[in-house]
Amino acid sequence: MGLKMPFPKWTLVTPVKIYQTYINEDGEPVSQLLFSGKVNYSEKSKQVMNADKQLITLTGKIICEGDIAPQYPKIEGYVEVNGVKINIYRAARPRNPDGSIFSTELELS
Repeated sequence: MGLKMPFPKWTLVTPVKIYQTYINEDGEPVSQLLFSGKVNYSEKSKQVMNADKQLITLTGKIICEGDIAPQYPKIEGYVEVNGVKINIYRAARPRNPDGSIFSTELELS
């Protein structure tokens, strides 16, 4: 028996556009708009080590309500916040106890 946690919609105040990027059959990079709306945006920076033991500085985090890209198993691309493009470093989709997606969390570099 699962429960669905209520999302705190009052925290969604920052308008952003989230783009998925990929390479098409011709080898050209393509950007596709995934989400346009308000999110919870935090500019807290931190440093993490990647798989190659390089130090990466993360510049912020975005939390969106629900699953913004159910058709994509992996989210790669960039985010436009206040007219500035910021690359997506890592994405996560935490789940509710009933198995549904609670939010989409994007760490930015």
